[in-house]
Amino acid sequence: QVQLVESGGGLVQAGGSLRLSCAASGLTFNRYTMGWFRQTPGNEREFVATISWSGGSRYYAGSVKGRFTISRENAKNTVYLEMNSLKPDDTAVYYCAAAPKDGIVVPVTDYTHWGQGTQVTVSS
Repeated sequence: QVQLVESGGGLVQAGGSLRLSCAASGLTFNRYTMGWFRQTPGNEREFVATISWSGGSRYYAGSVKGRFTISRENAKNTVYLEMNSLKPDDTAVYYCAAAPKDGIVVPVTDYTHWGQGTQVTVSS
């Protein structure tokens, strides 16, 4: 059974930083592109960042580029999202997801496994 478990969310002031983690089990982690998405009430899930099997390719949404960094440790079956210079607009539930393909993967529909989400709240 595949499980993705996010952690590291919380409340932070604008300008602050958080580091999200996502621990995966039940899948061959280094054969999945990993992604981070976020969602606010009443809105569709929004792409944030993605990282390829080896970590050699990364891609970010324009709204987070230069502030967020995605990384992975295949030996630990874990993907991370380092978030700096946080803004109130970054407030959302953040989800990690796994896609059974290599490279840059953006469409939400290409991801086959999802975590339960972790709340990030940025106060002004």
